[in-house]
Order: sequence, then structure tokens, then C-alpha cells
Amino acid sequence: MNKNFVIAIDGYSSCGKSTLAKALAKKLNFIYVDSGSMYRAVTLYFLRNHVDIHDPKQVEEALKNIHLNFNSRDYETHIILNNEEVSDEIRQMPVSKNVSAVSAIRQVRHEMVKQQQRMGKSKNIVMDGRDIGTAVFKNAQLKLFMTADPKIRAERRYKELKEKGEEITLHEVFDNIADRDFQDTTREESPLVRAEDAVILDNTNLSPEQQLNFALEKVNALINIKA
Repeated sequence: MNKNFVIAIDGYSSCGKSTLAKALAKKLNFIYVDSGSMYRAVTLYFLRNHVDIHDPKQVEEALKNIHLNFNSRDYETHIILNNEEVSDEIRQMPVSKNVSAVSAIRQVRHEMVKQQQRMGKSKNIVMDGRDIGTAVFKNAQLKLFMTADPKIRAERRYKELKEKGEEITLHEVFDNIADRDFQDTTREESPLVRAEDAVILDNTNLSPEQQLNFALEKVNALINIKA
């Protein structure tokens, strides 16, 4: 197998992209890169430092001061923002409410894409996000596009947040997902679209095990290894 086999997983928010990507990485012994956490970390930095996202100079200056790294333990990816692990904080609602707007900024996307492409030059990786197969790795060996019923996605996200102790209503989560879908699919810079050669994975009625098996079938057809 080549040492730069790339699996690109794109799709809507709360579709379980990260769950599938981590499971695939563990099964195949690939490196998992959570591109979404990179944008969330940038958003967190902007919120903490009151960066005006409508001011290109402020955005450009802020990006110079953002240093992102990943620590991987037990196939769980932990993102480091300027030497501080922020894996939990970036999943809270303040970041969720602002991440789509930050992700739509041309300067932010260009900087993140450069970092992501650097990661995939010499390693076998699984990367999930919104534009991995359409902008970051257009020549990825396998592209998956994930989708699910919005109500199911909201229920999954709501359960996840409640388990972490966050005070939130299902209605708020549903509205947040609907808003993110709109922003992600209509933004000018790298909008969320399915790559022509991407395989659609609708996991509305699939368990994590079933969606993993679906993906492994596609992988095995390409790299001819046993699951």
C-alpha cells in the first residue's frame, strides 16, 4: 500500500463523520485528522480574543498567532491550540454557533487547507470535514459524503451535549444544525457540496458498526486488505 492513501469524508454537521473516521483509522491503522476541530479551534481563538471576522486585517493578524497541533492517544485526536488542549471547549455551543461563519472566511480556509495538505503528503490518513474531497484532497483514493435526516442528527447531537452536562434544548440544537447547513452550503468559499466521485453514505438508519462495514467494503475494494 502507498504511504499516502487518503480517505476523505465530507458531509453535514452531526452526521457522525468523526465517529466513522476514527473507526476507520483504527481499523486500518491510518492517521485520523479532524479538520473540523481545526476550524473550531480557530473560532475559539477568535471568540476569546474578540476578533472582528469582518475585518480582514484583524483576521490575518490573528491567524499569525494561531498554532495548531494534534496529539493522538488511543485513536482519539486531541487538538492543541497554542500549547493548550481545547478538545472539549471547542465542542460547546458558543463555538458551534460561530464556527460556520469563521469557516467561510477565505483567509481562514486557505490557511487550514495548507496545513491539512501538508499532513497528507507522506502518510495514510482519514480526514473528515466539509471540503476534503472537493478542495483539500481532490485526488483522494476514496471519498465518502455523509448525510442523515436533520431530526436524527439533532437528536444525536443533543444527546452528546447533554452527556457532557451542557444545558441546551433539543430545539436549540435543531436550529443550530439548520443554520449551519445553510451557511455551509451557501458560503462563497468552498461550500459544502458532494464531489462527483464521492460515495453517498446516508446513515439515518445505520448503526456505527453498519456504517463502518459499509466504508470498509469500499476501502477493501481499493486496497485489497482484509477488514
